[in-house]
Amino acid sequence: MKTSNVTFRLDPALLGTLDRLCQTSGRSRSDVVRDALRRQLPLDLLDGAHRCLTPLAEARGLYTDEDVFKLLS
Repeated sequence: MKTSNVTFRLDPALLGTLDRLCQTSGRSRSDVVRDALRRQLPLDLLDGAHRCLTPLAEARGLYTDEDVFKLLS
């Protein structure tokens, strides 16, 4: 798999936390950051979709999960 370098800045406290985690887990900074992004990005995408779709659902009277389940069943 081809990879690219990404540079970003961390405050000292966050860097210290990252380094402690790397030391205790035996993983590199890159591995920990990749894993964190793999977990967080789908959550952010889902949250964005939820924010976009909520007004459309509410306009159709769908306010709760139960409302959606009733519509689909």
